[in-house]
Amino acid sequence: MTAPVLAVTSLVKRFGSVAAVDGVSFELMPGASLGIVGESGSGKTTVARVLAGLERPTSGTVTLAGEVVTGHSRRTRLRRARLLQLIFQDPYGSFDPRRSIAASIAEPLRLHRPGSRERHRARVAELLDQVGLGSRAARSLPRELSGGQRQRAAIARALAVEPRVLVLDEAVAALDVSIQAQILTLLDGLRRDTGIAYVFVSHDLAVVRHITDSALVMRHGRVVERGETERILRDPRHPYTRLLLDSIPSPGWDPGRVARDRRALDQHPSHGESACSTSTV
Repeated sequence: MTAPVLAVTSLVKRFGSVAAVDGVSFELMPGASLGIVGESGSGKTTVARVLAGLERPTSGTVTLAGEVVTGHSRRTRLRRARLLQLIFQDPYGSFDPRRSIAASIAEPLRLHRPGSRERHRARVAELLDQVGLGSRAARSLPRELSGGQRQRAAIARALAVEPRVLVLDEAVAALDVSIQAQILTLLDGLRRDTGIAYVFVSHDLAVVRHITDSALVMRHGRVVERGETERILRDPRHPYTRLLLDSIPSPGWDPGRVARDRRALDQHPSHGESACSTSTV
């Protein structure tokens, strides 16, 4: 039986007395796509940052390719980066503004895949072609590309080391709808072609429906609902999930009712959360 490529067990991350993540557990199989859904402050981005090693967990474990990730030595960071890459909402800040896109994509190759300059140049061209960018984009500085092109370049750079898992934190939230569709189609094709697994962090339920197989719904740092994405969106079982769906404007939308439901839920903040917080997908 195939083993999970990523397993998170009883993950807790505290900032002072505040638990940003509280007892989150899940498994991700090779080639699968898991959505982590919730509003701002739900803890979903903190989970992504812990997975990428940008935050240290207070407790709990992260297991990548069968090995528990512990410590922050250079060896540990390099191994984590070879197995898991993170793509941000706005990739501009993660590119060196003085270096061409080709040079930025080549950097992880030099770090993780030693080889000749010619070999790296050929690999960069292959990666850019894979995400629909050409030689002009390769020569460009980050500021000379559109938001969609920069996101494609960020995906190419993340794929350079052939990671097993790609964590995408609101990766299409800053793009207009037509560009979102292009990036989501690209990601879907890459998953089929490479077998990479995704953790897709988003507040946008339409995006999650398009790109994920299963999902976790987070509120106040805890998982309140989990299961197949389509089932969750078609037949939500937790009042918070229903509230998220009811908050999307549609014909007959009643914002007053949504506001009343939110106040009622806030009066019972722990409703249904403890029972769902530690099971696995």
